[in-house]
Amino acid sequence: MKPITKSSKLASVCYDIRGPVLDKAREMEEEGQKIIKLNIGNIAAFGLEPPDEIVQDMIRNLPHAAGYTDSKGLFAPRKSVVHYSQEKHIAGVTVDDVYLGNGASELITMSLNALLDNGDEILVPAPDYPLWTASVSLSGGRPVHYLCDEGAGWLPDLDDIRKKITPNTKGIVVINPNNPTGALYPTELLQQIVEIARQHQLIVFADEIYDKTLYDGETHTSIASLADDVLFITFNGLSKNYRSCGYRAGWMIVSGDKRHARDYIEGLNMLSSMRLCSNTPGQLAIQTALGGYQSIKDLVAPSGRLCRQRDLAYNLLTQIPGVSVVKPKAALYMFPRLDPKLYPITDDQQFAYELLDEEKVLIVQGTGFNWIHPDHFRLVFLPNSDDLAEAIGRIDRFLAHYRKRHAV
Repeated sequence: MKPITKSSKLASVCYDIRGPVLDKAREMEEEGQKIIKLNIGNIAAFGLEPPDEIVQDMIRNLPHAAGYTDSKGLFAPRKSVVHYSQEKHIAGVTVDDVYLGNGASELITMSLNALLDNGDEILVPAPDYPLWTASVSLSGGRPVHYLCDEGAGWLPDLDDIRKKITPNTKGIVVINPNNPTGALYPTELLQQIVEIARQHQLIVFADEIYDKTLYDGETHTSIASLADDVLFITFNGLSKNYRSCGYRAGWMIVSGDKRHARDYIEGLNMLSSMRLCSNTPGQLAIQTALGGYQSIKDLVAPSGRLCRQRDLAYNLLTQIPGVSVVKPKAALYMFPRLDPKLYPITDDQQFAYELLDEEKVLIVQGTGFNWIHPDHFRLVFLPNSDDLAEAIGRIDRFLAHYRKRHAV
Protein backbone atom coordinates (compact mmCIF):
# COMPACT_ATOMS: atom_id res chain seq x y z
CA MET A 1 0.00 0.00 0.00
CA LYS A 2 1.25 3.47 -0.85
CA PRO A 3 2.22 5.35 2.36
CA ILE A 4 -0.16 8.10 3.45
CA THR A 5 1.67 11.36 4.08
CA LYS A 6 0.77 14.85 5.21
CA SER A 7 -0.34 17.24 2.50
CA SER A 8 2.31 19.63 1.23
CA LYS A 9 0.29 22.54 2.65
CA LEU A 10 0.26 20.99 6.10
CA ALA A 11 3.95 20.14 5.91
CA SER A 12 4.79 23.78 5.21
CA VAL A 13 2.89 25.20 8.18
CA CYS A 14 5.01 26.90 10.86
CA TYR A 15 3.21 25.69 13.96
CA ASP A 16 6.07 24.49 16.09
CA ILE A 17 4.28 24.82 19.42
CA ARG A 18 3.62 21.13 18.89
CA GLY A 19 6.50 18.75 18.33
CA PRO A 20 9.27 16.89 20.17
CA VAL A 21 9.01 18.93 23.37
CA LEU A 22 5.30 18.25 23.79
CA ASP A 23 5.81 14.60 22.87
CA LYS A 24 8.45 14.35 25.58
CA ALA A 25 6.09 15.95 28.10
CA ARG A 26 3.39 13.40 27.34
CA GLU A 27 5.87 10.57 27.67
CA MET A 28 7.03 11.87 31.05
CA GLU A 29 3.45 12.22 32.31
CA GLU A 30 2.67 8.67 31.23
CA GLU A 31 5.61 7.58 33.36
CA GLY A 32 4.04 9.37 36.33
CA GLN A 33 6.39 12.36 36.40
CA LYS A 34 4.86 15.67 37.53
CA ILE A 35 5.46 18.56 35.15
CA ILE A 36 4.84 22.26 35.79
CA LYS A 37 3.21 23.48 32.59
CA LEU A 38 3.91 27.05 31.55
CA ASN A 39 3.24 26.38 27.88
CA ILE A 40 -0.43 27.03 27.17
CA GLY A 41 -3.20 29.40 28.25
CA ASN A 42 -5.65 26.66 29.20
CA ILE A 43 -7.07 28.71 32.04
CA ALA A 44 -9.45 26.22 33.70
CA ALA A 45 -6.58 23.76 34.14
CA PHE A 46 -5.12 26.18 36.70
CA GLY A 47 -8.26 26.41 38.82
CA LEU A 48 -9.63 29.58 37.23
CA GLU A 49 -13.21 28.56 36.56
CA PRO A 50 -15.79 30.26 34.31
CA PRO A 51 -18.41 32.45 36.01
CA ASP A 52 -21.06 30.26 37.64
CA GLU A 53 -23.93 32.06 35.91
CA ILE A 54 -22.55 30.97 32.52
CA VAL A 55 -22.33 27.36 33.66
CA GLN A 56 -25.84 27.40 35.14
CA ASP A 57 -27.40 28.96 32.02
CA MET A 58 -25.76 26.36 29.80
CA ILE A 59 -27.04 23.55 32.03
CA ARG A 60 -30.55 25.03 31.97
CA ASN A 61 -30.56 25.35 28.19
CA LEU A 62 -28.82 22.08 27.36
CA PRO A 63 -32.06 20.06 26.85
CA HIS A 64 -32.95 22.48 24.03
CA ALA A 65 -29.48 22.59 22.42
CA ALA A 66 -29.51 19.40 20.37
CA GLY A 67 -30.48 20.91 17.02
CA TYR A 68 -28.62 22.93 14.42
CA THR A 69 -28.90 26.68 14.62
CA ASP A 70 -28.70 29.27 11.86
CA SER A 71 -25.30 28.86 10.18
CA LYS A 72 -24.12 32.18 11.61
CA GLY A 73 -25.48 31.34 15.04
CA LEU A 74 -28.46 32.00 17.27
CA PHE A 75 -30.02 35.45 17.13
CA ALA A 76 -29.79 36.34 20.84
CA PRO A 77 -26.04 35.78 21.30
CA ARG A 78 -25.31 37.50 17.98
CA LYS A 79 -27.41 40.46 19.13
CA SER A 80 -25.41 40.57 22.36
CA VAL A 81 -22.22 40.74 20.27
CA VAL A 82 -23.74 43.69 18.38
CA HIS A 83 -24.31 45.44 21.72
CA TYR A 84 -20.74 44.62 22.72
CA SER A 85 -19.45 46.11 19.46
CA GLN A 86 -21.36 49.28 20.32
CA GLU A 87 -19.64 49.40 23.72
CA LYS A 88 -16.34 49.13 21.85
CA HIS A 89 -17.44 52.00 19.54
CA ILE A 90 -17.40 49.88 16.38
CA ALA A 91 -19.96 51.60 14.18
CA GLY A 92 -22.63 50.15 11.95
CA VAL A 93 -22.60 46.52 13.11
CA THR A 94 -25.83 44.55 12.61
CA VAL A 95 -26.73 41.00 13.56
CA ASP A 96 -26.01 39.98 9.97
CA ASP A 97 -22.38 41.09 10.39
CA VAL A 98 -21.77 38.68 13.29
CA TYR A 99 -20.64 35.05 12.87
CA LEU A 100 -20.41 32.67 15.82
CA GLY A 101 -17.79 29.95 15.74
CA ASN A 102 -16.20 27.07 17.60
CA GLY A 103 -13.81 29.48 19.23
CA ALA A 104 -12.15 32.38 17.43
CA SER A 105 -9.69 29.87 15.95
CA GLU A 106 -12.27 28.35 13.60
CA LEU A 107 -13.32 31.79 12.43
CA ILE A 108 -9.74 32.94 11.81
CA THR A 109 -9.20 30.02 9.47
CA MET A 110 -12.58 30.60 7.83
CA SER A 111 -11.85 34.28 7.22
CA LEU A 112 -8.61 33.43 5.43
CA ASN A 113 -10.04 30.49 3.47
CA ALA A 114 -12.67 32.82 2.03
CA LEU A 115 -10.09 35.39 0.94
CA LEU A 116 -6.83 33.89 -0.20
CA ASP A 117 -5.72 32.49 -3.53
CA ASN A 118 -2.30 30.95 -4.14
CA GLY A 119 0.37 33.62 -3.84
CA ASP A 120 -1.71 36.15 -1.91
CA GLU A 121 0.12 37.63 1.06
CA ILE A 122 -0.98 38.50 4.58
CA LEU A 123 1.14 40.58 6.95
CA VAL A 124 1.47 38.75 10.27
CA PRO A 125 3.36 40.02 13.34
CA ALA A 126 6.61 38.46 14.54
CA PRO A 127 6.34 37.11 17.14
CA ASP A 128 2.79 35.95 16.41
CA TYR A 129 0.13 33.64 17.68
CA PRO A 130 1.12 30.84 15.28
CA LEU A 131 -2.41 29.89 14.28
CA TRP A 132 -2.34 32.99 12.07
CA THR A 133 0.76 31.87 10.19
CA ALA A 134 -0.64 28.34 9.92
CA SER A 135 -4.05 29.46 8.66
CA VAL A 136 -2.56 31.75 6.01
CA SER A 137 -0.40 28.89 4.75
CA LEU A 138 -3.23 26.34 4.80
CA SER A 139 -5.42 28.77 2.86
CA GLY A 140 -2.88 28.91 0.04
CA GLY A 141 -1.45 32.28 1.02
CA ARG A 142 1.99 33.42 2.04
CA PRO A 143 2.51 34.78 5.57
CA VAL A 144 4.86 37.76 5.57
CA HIS A 145 6.08 38.57 9.06
CA TYR A 146 6.50 42.18 10.13
CA LEU A 147 8.64 42.86 13.17
CA CYS A 148 7.46 43.97 16.57
CA ASP A 149 10.11 45.99 18.41
CA GLU A 150 11.07 44.66 21.84
CA GLY A 151 12.89 47.90 22.60
CA ALA A 152 9.63 49.80 22.08
CA GLY A 153 7.58 47.51 24.30
CA TRP A 154 6.91 45.00 21.49
CA LEU A 155 4.94 47.52 19.41
CA PRO A 156 4.69 46.90 15.65
CA ASP A 157 7.47 48.46 13.56
CA LEU A 158 5.51 50.64 11.13
CA ASP A 159 8.46 51.11 8.77
CA ASP A 160 8.91 47.35 8.56
CA ILE A 161 5.20 46.97 7.76
CA ARG A 162 5.46 49.52 4.94
CA LYS A 163 8.57 47.83 3.50
CA LYS A 164 6.84 44.45 3.29
CA ILE A 165 3.71 45.51 1.42
CA THR A 166 3.59 44.27 -2.19
CA PRO A 167 0.91 44.16 -4.89
CA ASN A 168 0.03 40.70 -3.53
CA THR A 169 -0.68 41.92 0.02
CA LYS A 170 -4.35 41.47 0.90
CA GLY A 171 -4.46 42.18 4.61
CA ILE A 172 -2.67 42.79 7.89
CA VAL A 173 -3.12 40.91 11.18
CA VAL A 174 -3.15 42.97 14.39
CA ILE A 175 -3.03 40.93 17.61
CA ASN A 176 -3.96 43.39 20.35
CA PRO A 177 -3.63 42.69 23.25
CA ASN A 178 -0.75 40.60 22.06
CA ASN A 179 0.03 36.94 22.45
CA PRO A 180 2.88 36.06 23.11
CA THR A 181 4.31 39.37 24.38
CA GLY A 182 1.52 40.87 26.51
CA ALA A 183 1.85 44.19 24.66
CA LEU A 184 -1.10 46.57 24.44
CA TYR A 185 -1.16 48.96 21.49
CA PRO A 186 -1.85 52.67 21.99
CA THR A 187 -4.60 54.32 19.97
CA GLU A 188 -2.13 56.52 18.09
CA LEU A 189 -0.25 53.49 16.74
CA LEU A 190 -3.49 51.78 15.75
CA GLN A 191 -4.50 54.90 13.83
CA GLN A 192 -1.23 54.71 11.88
CA ILE A 193 -1.87 51.06 11.04
CA VAL A 194 -5.35 52.04 9.82
CA GLU A 195 -3.80 54.71 7.61
CA ILE A 196 -1.43 52.14 6.07
CA ALA A 197 -4.37 49.81 5.45
CA ARG A 198 -6.31 52.69 3.89
CA GLN A 199 -3.48 53.67 1.56
CA HIS A 200 -2.93 50.12 0.35
CA GLN A 201 -6.53 48.88 0.49
CA LEU A 202 -5.77 46.16 3.01
CA ILE A 203 -8.21 44.23 5.17
CA VAL A 204 -7.43 44.55 8.88
CA PHE A 205 -7.78 41.28 10.80
CA ALA A 206 -8.06 42.22 14.49
CA ASP A 207 -7.47 39.47 17.06
CA GLU A 208 -8.81 40.94 20.32
CA ILE A 209 -9.42 37.82 22.40
CA TYR A 210 -7.69 39.36 25.48
CA ASP A 211 -9.40 42.77 25.32
CA LYS A 212 -10.57 42.60 28.96
CA THR A 213 -7.41 41.02 30.40
CA LEU A 214 -5.72 44.35 31.13
CA TYR A 215 -3.47 45.41 34.02
CA ASP A 216 -2.51 48.65 35.78
CA GLY A 217 -5.66 50.51 34.74
CA GLU A 218 -4.92 50.18 31.02
CA THR A 219 -7.74 50.45 28.47
CA HIS A 220 -8.16 48.73 25.11
CA THR A 221 -9.06 50.37 21.80
CA SER A 222 -10.68 48.23 19.12
CA ILE A 223 -8.94 49.13 15.88
CA ALA A 224 -12.26 48.77 14.03
CA SER A 225 -13.59 51.74 16.00
CA LEU A 226 -11.10 54.08 14.32
CA ALA A 227 -12.45 54.19 10.74
CA ASP A 228 -15.41 53.34 8.56
CA ASP A 229 -13.60 53.42 5.20
CA VAL A 230 -11.44 50.31 5.80
CA LEU A 231 -12.70 46.71 6.02
CA PHE A 232 -12.19 45.17 9.46
CA ILE A 233 -12.64 41.58 10.59
CA THR A 234 -12.61 41.48 14.41
CA PHE A 235 -12.30 38.28 16.46
CA ASN A 236 -13.16 37.66 20.08
CA GLY A 237 -14.68 35.01 22.32
CA LEU A 238 -15.19 33.57 25.77
CA SER A 239 -12.03 31.46 26.07
CA LYS A 240 -9.81 33.91 27.92
CA ASN A 241 -11.81 36.76 29.46
CA TYR A 242 -14.41 34.27 30.74
CA ARG A 243 -12.11 31.28 31.43
CA SER A 244 -14.15 29.11 29.05
CA CYS A 245 -11.59 27.63 26.63
CA GLY A 246 -13.39 24.30 26.33
CA TYR A 247 -16.77 25.83 25.48
CA ARG A 248 -15.38 26.85 22.06
CA ALA A 249 -17.50 29.98 21.85
CA GLY A 250 -16.15 32.78 19.68
CA TRP A 251 -17.35 35.43 17.27
CA MET A 252 -16.26 37.36 14.22
CA ILE A 253 -17.52 40.83 13.28
CA VAL A 254 -17.36 42.27 9.75
CA SER A 255 -17.37 46.08 9.87
CA GLY A 256 -16.21 49.19 8.06
CA ASP A 257 -16.21 49.54 4.28
CA LYS A 258 -18.09 46.52 2.94
CA ARG A 259 -18.99 48.02 -0.47
CA HIS A 260 -16.23 46.24 -2.35
CA ALA A 261 -16.31 43.06 -0.27
CA ARG A 262 -19.50 41.43 -1.52
CA ASP A 263 -17.75 38.40 -3.01
CA TYR A 264 -15.65 37.99 0.12
CA ILE A 265 -18.69 38.17 2.40
CA GLU A 266 -20.50 35.69 0.17
CA GLY A 267 -17.50 33.38 0.64
CA LEU A 268 -17.74 33.80 4.42
CA ASN A 269 -21.44 32.93 4.27
CA MET A 270 -20.74 29.84 2.15
CA LEU A 271 -18.05 28.57 4.52
CA SER A 272 -20.26 29.31 7.50
CA SER A 273 -23.03 27.21 5.95
CA MET A 274 -20.66 24.37 5.04
CA ARG A 275 -19.86 23.69 8.69
CA LEU A 276 -23.65 23.89 9.41
CA CYS A 277 -23.20 25.86 12.66
CA SER A 278 -20.99 26.20 15.70
CA ASN A 279 -21.80 24.17 18.81
CA THR A 280 -25.10 25.31 20.32
CA PRO A 281 -24.19 24.98 24.04
CA GLY A 282 -21.24 27.31 23.52
CA GLN A 283 -23.47 29.82 21.73
CA LEU A 284 -25.84 29.79 24.69
CA ALA A 285 -23.07 31.01 27.00
CA ILE A 286 -22.32 34.20 25.03
CA GLN A 287 -25.29 36.38 25.94
CA THR A 288 -25.02 35.55 29.64
CA ALA A 289 -21.28 36.19 29.64
CA LEU A 290 -21.40 39.55 27.89
CA GLY A 291 -24.37 40.77 29.91
CA GLY A 292 -23.32 39.48 33.31
CA TYR A 293 -20.87 40.47 36.01
CA GLN A 294 -17.41 40.95 34.51
CA SER A 295 -15.38 38.98 37.05
CA ILE A 296 -12.23 39.33 34.93
CA LYS A 297 -11.92 42.82 36.46
CA ASP A 298 -11.38 41.28 39.89
CA LEU A 299 -8.65 38.98 38.56
CA VAL A 300 -6.67 41.75 36.86
CA ALA A 301 -7.02 44.32 39.69
CA PRO A 302 -3.83 45.04 41.67
CA SER A 303 -4.93 42.57 44.36
CA GLY A 304 -6.31 40.06 41.85
CA ARG A 305 -4.78 36.67 41.20
CA LEU A 306 -3.68 37.29 37.61
CA CYS A 307 -2.05 40.63 38.41
CA ARG A 308 -0.24 39.22 41.45
CA GLN A 309 1.07 36.28 39.43
CA ARG A 310 2.18 38.56 36.61
CA ASP A 311 4.14 40.69 39.07
CA LEU A 312 5.66 37.64 40.75
CA ALA A 313 6.79 36.10 37.44
CA TYR A 314 8.23 39.41 36.25
CA ASN A 315 10.15 40.03 39.46
CA LEU A 316 11.58 36.51 39.64
CA LEU A 317 12.57 36.32 35.97
CA THR A 318 14.30 39.69 35.92
CA GLN A 319 16.45 38.65 38.90
CA ILE A 320 18.03 35.86 36.81
CA PRO A 321 21.35 36.92 35.21
CA GLY A 322 20.99 37.58 31.49
CA VAL A 323 17.18 37.44 31.46
CA SER A 324 15.17 40.50 30.46
CA VAL A 325 11.40 40.84 30.11
CA VAL A 326 9.06 43.53 28.86
CA LYS A 327 6.41 43.66 31.58
CA PRO A 328 3.05 42.67 30.06
CA LYS A 329 0.28 45.25 30.07
CA ALA A 330 -2.30 42.64 29.08
CA ALA A 331 -3.01 38.96 28.36
CA LEU A 332 -1.52 35.95 30.18
CA TYR A 333 2.01 35.61 28.83
CA MET A 334 5.58 36.82 29.01
CA PHE A 335 8.21 36.58 26.27
CA PRO A 336 11.56 36.71 28.09
CA ARG A 337 14.84 37.28 26.28
CA LEU A 338 18.01 35.32 27.06
CA ASP A 339 21.20 37.33 26.54
CA PRO A 340 23.09 35.47 23.77
CA LYS A 341 26.41 36.32 25.42
CA LEU A 342 25.46 34.27 28.47
CA TYR A 343 23.21 31.80 26.66
CA PRO A 344 24.63 31.02 23.20
CA ILE A 345 21.54 29.09 22.11
CA THR A 346 21.43 27.94 18.48
CA ASP A 347 18.40 25.64 18.76
CA ASP A 348 15.75 26.95 21.13
CA GLN A 349 13.56 23.88 20.68
CA GLN A 350 16.44 21.78 21.99
CA PHE A 351 16.82 24.30 24.83
CA ALA A 352 13.14 23.82 25.78
CA TYR A 353 13.57 20.03 25.51
CA GLU A 354 16.55 20.05 27.89
CA LEU A 355 14.73 22.30 30.38
CA LEU A 356 11.82 19.86 30.40
CA ASP A 357 14.07 16.82 30.72
CA GLU A 358 16.20 18.23 33.53
CA GLU A 359 13.76 20.36 35.51
CA LYS A 360 10.28 19.13 34.47
CA VAL A 361 9.17 22.62 33.41
CA LEU A 362 7.38 22.98 30.08
CA ILE A 363 7.73 26.24 28.15
CA VAL A 364 7.47 27.11 24.43
CA GLN A 365 10.51 28.16 22.43
CA GLY A 366 10.37 31.60 20.82
CA THR A 367 10.78 30.36 17.27
CA GLY A 368 7.49 28.51 17.75
CA PHE A 369 5.94 31.99 17.52
CA ASN A 370 7.83 32.79 14.33
CA TRP A 371 10.38 34.92 16.14
CA ILE A 372 13.54 35.20 14.07
CA HIS A 373 16.20 34.47 16.73
CA PRO A 374 16.59 31.51 19.16
CA ASP A 375 16.86 33.84 22.15
CA HIS A 376 13.31 34.02 23.56
CA PHE A 377 10.71 31.75 25.11
CA ARG A 378 7.11 32.17 26.16
CA LEU A 379 5.64 31.25 29.50
CA VAL A 380 2.18 31.64 30.98
CA PHE A 381 1.81 33.04 34.51
CA LEU A 382 -1.40 31.10 35.22
CA PRO A 383 -0.17 28.62 37.88
CA ASN A 384 -0.80 29.62 41.48
CA SER A 385 1.95 31.64 43.14
CA ASP A 386 3.65 28.67 44.85
CA ASP A 387 3.83 26.62 41.64
CA LEU A 388 4.90 29.65 39.63
CA ALA A 389 7.71 30.47 42.05
CA GLU A 390 8.80 26.82 42.02
CA ALA A 391 8.81 26.71 38.22
CA ILE A 392 10.83 29.90 37.79
CA GLY A 393 13.20 28.70 40.51
CA ARG A 394 13.81 25.59 38.42
CA ILE A 395 14.36 27.74 35.31
CA ASP A 396 16.87 29.80 37.32
CA ARG A 397 18.72 26.63 38.36
CA PHE A 398 18.74 25.30 34.80
CA LEU A 399 20.08 28.59 33.44
CA ALA A 400 22.81 28.67 36.09
CA HIS A 401 23.96 25.22 34.94
CA TYR A 402 23.69 26.35 31.31
CA ARG A 403 25.96 29.34 32.00
CA LYS A 404 28.56 27.09 33.61
CA ARG A 405 28.48 24.58 30.75
CA HIS A 406 28.92 27.31 28.14
CA ALA A 407 31.26 29.66 30.02
CA VAL A 408 33.99 31.09 27.79
